[in-house]
Amino acid sequence: MTRTVYVNGDYLPETEAKVSIFDRAFLMADGVYEVTSVLGGKLIDFEGHAKRLQRSLDELDMPSPCTMDELLEIHRELVKINEIDEGMVYLQVTRGAPDDRDFVFPDPELVKPTLVLFTQNKPGLADNPVAKKGIKVISIEDVRWGRRDIKTVQLLYPSMGKMMAKKAGADDAWMVEDGFVTEGTSNNAYFIKGNKIVTRALSNDILHGITRAAVLRFAKESQMEVEERNFTIEEAQQADEAFITSASTFVMPVVEIDGVSLGGGVPGPRAARLREIYLEESRKVAV
Repeated sequence: MTRTVYVNGDYLPETEAKVSIFDRAFLMADGVYEVTSVLGGKLIDFEGHAKRLQRSLDELDMPSPCTMDELLEIHRELVKINEIDEGMVYLQVTRGAPDDRDFVFPDPELVKPTLVLFTQNKPGLADNPVAKKGIKVISIEDVRWGRRDIKTVQLLYPSMGKMMAKKAGADDAWMVEDGFVTEGTSNNAYFIKGNKIVTRALSNDILHGITRAAVLRFAKESQMEVEERNFTIEEAQQADEAFITSASTFVMPVVEIDGVSLGGGVPGPRAARLREIYLEESRKVAV
């Protein structure tokens, strides 16, 4: 079945969707994106993703292509047209397509931003069997640019990191800078020691995860202690449990870090419970 996608005001078959070769996302990685999960045909944490999108646009002095209400309607229409029960909606905004390649930003009065959205159908997203066995991660050097808090389309190094993990027989990688873990290739990283969750504090060094914010809120409501600080791979290896969060994985247990097994190599009870709580509570307020 051919998907219907959205490009600059039009709903089109994916085979007919086109963007200029001069679009600055293609030439300069000058674009931002968001991914919103869909469960039961409804959007999870849409408001959080919309607010982060606006923040990314503001940080890059990039105009917004539409209002957030219009964006919500586009999301809902794509979910409806493509009959998505469980899956994701990918959104990308770029600075647009000027007449030619140039490092200088084009005049926003003359060049309008490009807006593209498409869906991904992922049956069984919530009941992902991987969550029952956990994932293995390796550590790699973090050599990305300094503004990881802006969700840009500069994803080459995260892609390379996932390939490094695959080559090493692992599932993902945690990036390390100056001896401390920043985040995963496409997720935030955590470990649990006793009743305490430890994760890196928000800054320009990591993405301000929407799922991260919700999970930490639910953890505090469940009487777990949360400590936001720098931590090392060695410290995480000595933990009781570890996990990652993202819009597509929700809460995913980590059972091995650089070859060191955690919790006997099986997901721990606290990470598993946080996943249950997140899914349960998020479904209640989905739009």
